[in-house]
Amino acid sequence: MPPSPLPHTLRPTGLSPSTPRAGPHPAPSLLALAIAALLVTSTHVHAQQSPSAVRPSTAAAPPVSAPAGDVPEPALPVAVTLDTILVKGQALDVRDNAFSTTRVTGAAIAEDRVSDIDALFRNVPGMTVRSIGYGAVASSTVIRGFGAGGHGGDLGVVLDGIPLNEANSHADGYVDVQVLVPLEIEDLTVYRGPVSALYGNFNRGGLVAFQTRKSGDYAEFDGSVGDYGTVDLQAALGVPIGDRQQLNVASQLFHTDSFRRQSQTDRRTASMRYGIGLSDRVDLALSARVHDAEADGAARVTRAQFDVDPYGIDPRTQNDAAFKDFRTLRADLNITVAPELRLLTFAYGTRQDFTRYFTRPVAATRFLQREETYDRHVVGAGTSLNGRSLLAGRPLDFVAGVEAFNERTEFQFFDGLDNRRRVGAALNDRETEIESVSAFVESTWRAHRLLDLSLGARYDRFDGACRRLGPEAGSDPCDTLATLDNVSPKLGARSQLAPWLQLRGSYAEGFGLPGGFTKYAPGAQSLDPNELRQVELGVLLTPFDDVSLDVVAYRINSSEEIRTVSPGVFENFGATRRTGIEASARWQVTPAVELGGVYGYADSEITQNRNPALLGNVVTGVPEHTGTVNVAWRPVDALRLDATYRHVGRTWLDAANTRRSDSYDTLDVGASWQLPTRVPTRLYLNIDNISDRVYATATSLSFGEQLLTPGAPRFVRVGVQVGF
Repeated sequence: MPPSPLPHTLRPTGLSPSTPRAGPHPAPSLLALAIAALLVTSTHVHAQQSPSAVRPSTAAAPPVSAPAGDVPEPALPVAVTLDTILVKGQALDVRDNAFSTTRVTGAAIAEDRVSDIDALFRNVPGMTVRSIGYGAVASSTVIRGFGAGGHGGDLGVVLDGIPLNEANSHADGYVDVQVLVPLEIEDLTVYRGPVSALYGNFNRGGLVAFQTRKSGDYAEFDGSVGDYGTVDLQAALGVPIGDRQQLNVASQLFHTDSFRRQSQTDRRTASMRYGIGLSDRVDLALSARVHDAEADGAARVTRAQFDVDPYGIDPRTQNDAAFKDFRTLRADLNITVAPELRLLTFAYGTRQDFTRYFTRPVAATRFLQREETYDRHVVGAGTSLNGRSLLAGRPLDFVAGVEAFNERTEFQFFDGLDNRRRVGAALNDRETEIESVSAFVESTWRAHRLLDLSLGARYDRFDGACRRLGPEAGSDPCDTLATLDNVSPKLGARSQLAPWLQLRGSYAEGFGLPGGFTKYAPGAQSLDPNELRQVELGVLLTPFDDVSLDVVAYRINSSEEIRTVSPGVFENFGATRRTGIEASARWQVTPAVELGGVYGYADSEITQNRNPALLGNVVTGVPEHTGTVNVAWRPVDALRLDATYRHVGRTWLDAANTRRSDSYDTLDVGASWQLPTRVPTRLYLNIDNISDRVYATATSLSFGEQLLTPGAPRFVRVGVQVGF
């Protein structure tokens, strides 16, 4: 049996040499002319991959354009059935574009024995997750020199093409990936930098696009128990129903008492997707997702406390907690217009309640408990045209479409609580609303046997308003969001100069809306979006079949950043420059041994600021160096041993660059044993942080006090996987 891939080995997509593939039937020349005009006149980019396809497990992969230099051979038209339906944007395989991406397959996720999806990101070069220690609250993610992903607006996340980011929740762009079940993921792709037109706002540092399983005949279970009363139970089921229907369901139950007192966490998640072929040309899919979470919170500890008892709790911390109730429904309609032209339409609605209580310093020696409650209502719809054709006799894959979303959030903010009991008036009690309309186009054109071009653009328009629901003691602005719009081009080129050498380069623009309630201030109505411009150059070396090395250098200039001139008065003033190097490597040393790793270097520098003393300083919260090394060894077919070493470098804690966090290193080891049973069964053992290293996953300054979130000590988990 050949060795399994490394659990954490993520192959950069869009970078490997092209291999011959069967080509699709060319569309009529009239369609080619129409698409050429679309590329010139349209104002938006790439397709969000919304699922409306249902494919039995026996289905072949969807046809993809032939490699550069080969014109696809005509194929006989075939009646569209469930095994050939494309999801939106699927015709544009990320492995064929010129932008730097990292892709993880569902098989690799299962091999990695994942209960926490955040763990997958440590194998993306330059990407770091900083847990804040609350079980029902999203972590903060660093990507390409931006430090507020997930817990802020620097990272876009889409699930089957639908945005998960929250426009006006705990922080603009806040997103919690724990609403997914690891076993339901077909694959995920990390777009590094603002290169994807799948998403607009919150795509500053990059985008994570999750695709769920929509086909197959399978029944899988992954159950484990571990230290600190940890239990994780996951199940996934795929059932073809006749020739024209498909059901996919998944669920997860997770509980832990945690390694700190007052940190118990419970999560319950379930998802369902039912697809039916209404005719040879029309397919319908209905999806639903339910997620509930509740967690106690031990909050952060001061530096002095951490040095004495890193897993303790500050005596000033009250009974902090977080609660989330997430529900979403979705419908997809897939119409085959022509053999190589499909119209994909979706509509969805989401309802979410989220409440968080947390204690933090508000002065040098004063701690208060805060309550934030959000009630979100989101509705959205969109349609896209996905196709393949020829342009100037060369293969062209394209997608173009429009989308609209409306998000309303009722927000209440109370401070100075007495153990979750409100003792004063609300600082904020209001409803905010954001409406967005987007148009996009993206294409991959094999212009020459030595040149593939990725071309696209995205247009976004935002409107909104804020209204007070009751008396407020705070002074945050609450008025109208004046219309803001933005056009973001994305351009890239890739060349396979030799079988072992591939070069690529790209230019992409992105943007970000004014943060928080600033966007609703009368004095901010003339502000422009924060503008981002990225340039990157990359090289992929594959000197041997069992060795690959991908290296990319990038620069992102962020301008039109917003500052407060005086209370209620704002202006576009401020800029930063982020430069970095990212590398991914893989070496199949022997048939039984594989090595892999990723490395990221990031330099985020302030280039314009109202305070001249800050010019040239490094942005806070971004480690300069990060890296992961993986090794897997299969001494016999049934036994697999693996280890993962992780390094996260120091970060600056203050804008003046006078105080820094500590770096840390961890080592995780694991083993799995395939049993000789009729139903595939695998036993496994994970030992995380085997050296029992004491470290902090996140560090910050508040009123001069250094606050730390302790990382987990040694953690042992045993489990069983059935049906893989």
